[in-house]
Amino acid sequence: MNRLLQIEFQKIWKNKASRILTIAYFVILSFIALIASIKFKIGNFELQIAEQGIFNFPYIWHFNTYIAAILKFFLAIVIVSMMANEYSYGTLKQNLIDGFSKKEFIQSKFITVLVFALASTVFVFIMSLILGLSFSSYNEIDIIFSDLEYILAYFLKLTAFFSFCLFLGILVKRSAFAIGFLFVWNIIEGIIIGFLKWEVYVNSNDYQYFTQFLPLESMSNLIKEPFTRLSVIKNIEETIGGAANSKDYGVHWYSMLIVICWIVIFMLMSYKILKKRDL
Repeated sequence: MNRLLQIEFQKIWKNKASRILTIAYFVILSFIALIASIKFKIGNFELQIAEQGIFNFPYIWHFNTYIAAILKFFLAIVIVSMMANEYSYGTLKQNLIDGFSKKEFIQSKFITVLVFALASTVFVFIMSLILGLSFSSYNEIDIIFSDLEYILAYFLKLTAFFSFCLFLGILVKRSAFAIGFLFVWNIIEGIIIGFLKWEVYVNSNDYQYFTQFLPLESMSNLIKEPFTRLSVIKNIEETIGGAANSKDYGVHWYSMLIVICWIVIFMLMSYKILKKRDL
């Protein structure tokens, strides 16, 4: 395993574009901390974002993982390029000549996906812990380490998304087309969701029973938007006479199970394609 991982990261690090994107990803992730310094001043009214509770435990686990997940496209490009370069530079064929089996090759790619997801998860966990200890109004141990299921959900979300990108890289062979297909698929899911919502299940949320099984939608369901949980948003809704927010923000076992199934499907499909393809 160590040998496979070492070979993969040598390929990534020696590629200038992949190296820059990987470094940029973790640098930009750290910019979440800068949210604490953002202030809005309107006349005599001054609002500091950090004072609105976004860095309070345990809410910070939800907020930071949601924001960090938006940046996953940086590493998605690295994953897709990693696979596309295998075809472009002929390293895939050379690895097989050198004694790699196709199964080992897929394993090495999946291990790389897991390492990227794990590194990002650990980074977000440490950063969130530091920000929370610095700004949170609640520092009791049981509160600090509650809602940590968002960290697990974040890891699964990244692993599934990167596995999907790896599958597309193997399927399409060209990074630009693979990224393009990813955006097209996102649009397709949006059309499916819109059709079910507005044409089949009008004035009902029953469409979500079916859409939760779509790959990108299932990943999205792991960590729902956290903004409407903020007290300032709730106060605004109450002021304008809005209905009480009954949205479910939790991380559920069945949502994680669906995503895990997609991870397995993506990796099996990747192996099947590679196994049948004449290299």
